[in-house]
Amino acid sequence: MEEKIKEKVEDIRGMLQADGGDCEFVKLEGKTVYLRLHGACGSCPHAQMTLKNGVEAYLRNEVDPEIVVERVPDAEADE
Repeated sequence: MEEKIKEKVEDIRGMLQADGGDCEFVKLEGKTVYLRLHGACGSCPHAQMTLKNGVEAYLRNEVDPEIVVERVPDAEADE
């Protein structure tokens, strides 16, 4: 499942990059996907909505309906 999620995250990245942002797959624990946001997405006040209504909804539709997407703050990204 992790490889399929990584594939789908790559699909999403193009849309985020078009708006000056980006995201990076950090890890998968169970059905929780951890992503780090970059660029405009990292400082956008709507980032959480993008994660839940955009990325999470897409991954649930394309990979598994039980997937949950969580944001990894930059300080925790390397743990």
